[in-house]
Amino acid sequence: MEPYVIALIMFTALMTGIMLGIPIAFVMSGISLIAGFIIWGGPASVSGFILSAFNDVNQFIYTAVPLYIFMAGILRYSDLIDGMYEAFYRWFGGMRGGLAVGTTAIATLFSAMVGTAMVSTATLGVTARPSMLSRGYNDRLTQGIILAGSGLGILIPPSLVMIIYAVIAEVSPGQLFMAGIIPGIMMAVIIALYALILCWIKPNYGPALPKEERFTWKEKFVALKAVILPLGVITMVLASIFLGVATPTEAAAVGVIGSLISAGINRKLTWGNIKNMFSMTIGLCAMVFWMVIGATAYAKIISVTRVGEQLAGIIESMNLSPTMFLIAVLIFFFILGIPLDAVPILFMTAPIILPILNSMGIDMVWFGVIFVISAITANLSPPFGMQLFVLKGVAPDINLRDTFAACWPMVGLFTLGTAILFIFPEIVTWLPEQMFNNR
Repeated sequence: MEPYVIALIMFTALMTGIMLGIPIAFVMSGISLIAGFIIWGGPASVSGFILSAFNDVNQFIYTAVPLYIFMAGILRYSDLIDGMYEAFYRWFGGMRGGLAVGTTAIATLFSAMVGTAMVSTATLGVTARPSMLSRGYNDRLTQGIILAGSGLGILIPPSLVMIIYAVIAEVSPGQLFMAGIIPGIMMAVIIALYALILCWIKPNYGPALPKEERFTWKEKFVALKAVILPLGVITMVLASIFLGVATPTEAAAVGVIGSLISAGINRKLTWGNIKNMFSMTIGLCAMVFWMVIGATAYAKIISVTRVGEQLAGIIESMNLSPTMFLIAVLIFFFILGIPLDAVPILFMTAPIILPILNSMGIDMVWFGVIFVISAITANLSPPFGMQLFVLKGVAPDINLRDTFAACWPMVGLFTLGTAILFIFPEIVTWLPEQMFNNR
């Protein structure tokens, strides 16, 4: 059977399984086992897949995955979000659109702490949205800010998606973490500027607090203590990686200890919270490692059948420039990302696309950041973006038509951010280079 026929059958079966609601890890595993049984002619393929999966999951870098998830769980159930929101509310509430800026900062910081957009979206949908609406903010602007800011959680380290990408693309996770910091801050600033400009043009979208309700400087500085602990944990993790004091895995352990200290100071290490922390960690770890096992089997079939090599040859014969190929890949990622999360997309496409990018001389650290931003953009895109339905789930009064309208400007902002990184790749590569020079 021709490789392109095998590729077509496998991809069709994969998308069919996903649309039927079967977990993607089991879809990839099942398809690969059946294809391997037919191609390799028997039970030997099953043994080969088991050994490959064991070797892949046994890589040391994957030790960081449960540690970062556990750190996220500790911070998630330490109720830090309320204090953070109060701090930013006091500092930014006095200017037009100020709460939108504050919510952007909170969403960025909190999603970076928990490393997942879904948890941040759900939390801010319950806390920030009612507060902004009660102060006269436009609901579409409020929803857009929460969704876009929460999406930055997989771009600003520590990021689970970046760890998995680093393993698959064989790049330094530490450098990839550093590469995401400046683009993440850049996107947060772009979102905040959009909110300020919109509220300046349309004052009723984000009115400033009346003068009699504004806070004194003393009250503002007192509120900052709620930001010190979570910001300190993230700074401790990233600084230890940047300075070469710790590997990303060791830094994850440092982050867990720092998070436990923060939770203890806030008196949140109750039995109920500890149970929730471990429950979140075990559930997410099981999901991630089943995906790794399924992706290992899938990648093995792609390799054995030489599907990747054949497709690479076809693309090279088309004489596409690296830029044109990258644009085509990002459009493909955007389409896949509307119904799927970043991790499944990575596992599905990496065996085919990453070798081609390597052969074209594309910087794989730079592309990792571009990939993450494209995944964020897709997850915000109506009508199937997953974050939209998470927000709807925690705020049933939301009209999905308003949510869709809120998302399109944010999709435009992330597209603008991608274009900026295409034109000025140094925004991504400068900090990793400084990290390398410091060692």
